Amino acid sequence: MNWELLARANTHPLRVSILEVLSMDGGRTLSPKDLSLELKAPLSTVNYHVTELRDAGLVEVVDERQVRGAIEHFYRTADEGEPAKKPRKRARSKARR
Repeated sequence: MNWELLARANTHPLRVSILEVLSMDGGRTLSPKDLSLELKAPLSTVNYHVTELRDAGLVEVVDERQVRGAIEHFYRTADEGEPAKKPRKRARSKARR
């Protein structure tokens, strides 16, 4: 675990829990939905914090799959000593009028 990156992630308790769950058993690959069920936290909250961890380089996307018109992302902790590549931020589309 890169402690400097962890400190930059604001150490929110849910973010620490997400990192702990992903680090269990030698490293796990889970989606925000899986994490939400395991941590008994709302999916929207878990998804927000996973995105923040991704942007901080502490977790990385390793797989995607199509689920009912949406894309489910699967994450794991970034390799130690090698921060995850930061994905490009997507531009938000303007709301239709």
